[in-house]
Amino acid sequence: MAFSMLLFFKFFFAPPQVALPESIYDFKVAALDGGIIDFAQFKGKKILIVNTASKCGFTPQYKELEELYNKYSNKLVIVGFPANNFLFQEPGANEKITEFCKLNYNVTFPMAAKISVKGRKMAPIYHWLTEKKYNGYEDSKVKWNFQKYLINESGRLVAIFAPKTKPNSMELIAAIEK
Repeated sequence: MAFSMLLFFKFFFAPPQVALPESIYDFKVAALDGGIIDFAQFKGKKILIVNTASKCGFTPQYKELEELYNKYSNKLVIVGFPANNFLFQEPGANEKITEFCKLNYNVTFPMAAKISVKGRKMAPIYHWLTEKKYNGYEDSKVKWNFQKYLINESGRLVAIFAPKTKPNSMELIAAIEK
């Protein structure tokens, strides 16, 4: 009986085993517009990965992210990952998210299709970002919408910024200019 309960628990509650690429550059993810975002195309640039939401107190960060993307376009790419993991603050489908981003913030940086950034259905790229055994930097948990992960020009995770850290903060700018 105890053995069958253990199997039941592992099947229904244990996180799935995930086979992940070793490098950020090996990831290809669905884009919000239906295309593919191939991280290999970002070699030689810093990458800022941000989980986003349309109905969050931090949503105005889209404006600052767009400004950052334009200012540092020669050395930085930003990739947004819409997610509905925190108080259902990203309820829309990909089409609605696209419309929201364009109309309200004129977002031009790459946006991935809606994913999960925590829990059993966590997207593989977020396993890579949050687990030291993959990213070589540190373990972390996505605390809320607009948490930021900075990857250097060599594809290594080098910094994690809390959701409340604004994209135009001195701390984040210094890490980009480093």
